[in-house]
Amino acid sequence: MKASLIALAFAAFATTGIAHAADSAAMNGGVSSVAQTQQNGVAPKTRAEVRHELAQAQQDGELARLQSLYHGS
Repeated sequence: MKASLIALAFAAFATTGIAHAADSAAMNGGVSSVAQTQQNGVAPKTRAEVRHELAQAQQDGELARLQSLYHGS
């Protein structure tokens, strides 16, 4: 009895996982994020590039302007 319940639960979870994966692929048009990057021609930024952009924004005063603009309520 317990074995059949465990098998049924496993089958239900496996089916749900497959359905979730299919939904994710459908939302992306069936294309993975790696393929999307190759299609767009834009690679994700490295941590070093992001840090450089942050330092540049701090030096330019862009972050201060954004913080004053979006200071919250």
